[in-house]
Amino acid sequence: MWLVETSVLRPAMAGDVDKLAELRAVVMRPDLERLGRYDEHRVRQRLRDSFSTEYTSVIEIDGELAGCITVRPADDGLLLEHFYLALEHQGRGLGSAVLERTLAQSDAEDMAVRLNVLQGSLARRLYERHGFVLEHEDPVDVFMVRLPRSTGSGG
Repeated sequence: MWLVETSVLRPAMAGDVDKLAELRAVVMRPDLERLGRYDEHRVRQRLRDSFSTEYTSVIEIDGELAGCITVRPADDGLLLEHFYLALEHQGRGLGSAVLERTLAQSDAEDMAVRLNVLQGSLARRLYERHGFVLEHEDPVDVFMVRLPRSTGSGG
């Protein structure tokens, strides 16, 4: 478990999947609607189909679900996916704190981190502030990468 003020990052459990699928639907709805891609069932099913207790952590504040993050191995590093914060917890530094912790681990393992974010999503600014750069994009998604930072003092 990881504690920042009143937040805890804990391993996901199988029983978390429905709450996390609902969180995804609420958080992503405005961007998906803006892109003309919101589907009431699909938005939840995509999380259910790729949910992994092994790679997902749940963010709690005062014992209540505040978000989640999934980081799984990929061919050329790590894939960051399903990083959602409940709307009432956005813009308060919690996302940055969770992302910094995740990136410190990937740096220690000398691994690149890739992700995709929807076109026009405000989350892109968060990722750019933490060193992610554009890899490529299409009309719906922006694909980004962050190369590992040196953690050694010898350079």
